[in-house]
Amino acid sequence: MPEQNKPSIVFAHGIWADGSCFQKLIPTLRAEGHEVMAAQYGLDTLKGDVGATIRTFGRVSGPIVLVGHSYGGTVITHAGMDPRVAALVYIAALGPDETETSQGEQDKFPKTDVFKNIDVADGRVWMKQDSGVPCFAGDLSAEEQGVVYATHSAPAFDLFTQKQLDGVAWRSKPSWYIVATEDRTVHPELQRFAAKRMGATTVELKSSHVPMLSQPRAVLDVIRAAAKAVS
Repeated sequence: MPEQNKPSIVFAHGIWADGSCFQKLIPTLRAEGHEVMAAQYGLDTLKGDVGATIRTFGRVSGPIVLVGHSYGGTVITHAGMDPRVAALVYIAALGPDETETSQGEQDKFPKTDVFKNIDVADGRVWMKQDSGVPCFAGDLSAEEQGVVYATHSAPAFDLFTQKQLDGVAWRSKPSWYIVATEDRTVHPELQRFAAKRMGATTVELKSSHVPMLSQPRAVLDVIRAAAKAVS
């Protein structure tokens, strides 16, 4: 049963993923008394993905710790402006400022390996199974990498260049940031830059782009710290 004095946790996933990427975190957080929801959205438009996340807030009690992975960091940067959100947790995530797009933030750093291992088809961007997935989730077992590929959700081709929405939540709300030092999808130096610019409490993990799957205990510790700070 959720405990009334514990904040709720809402997750926002990145591209090439859905809410199931948080499967190793959700049972523990629920068992510890948090209400938990993972927003599900289509990766068609930034506005639509932010809207879907905000709708999810209505299914849990406030205050909310809002957790974003990868492109989900762009989503929580805007959705986090909602007054029900008390804290932000970024996992190897983008965190664009007012004038930046997701692509614009990435363009300030060297291009990562995963973007050399993609296919564009039907207006969407897909990871290549044999060469792309290891750049995304290289520290998972072959079996788990297979599941990542089988469940990866391809974003609209222009998703990262869509104009930003108003408001940057990390400017006004406490933030935590997990840097994945072995990341070949979002450049580790971009992550360090973003965390420093936010003034985030920062933890570095020797991890691929998916520490919530490869090192869930360490990620849980950061979410717990954020929850404790706002409860």
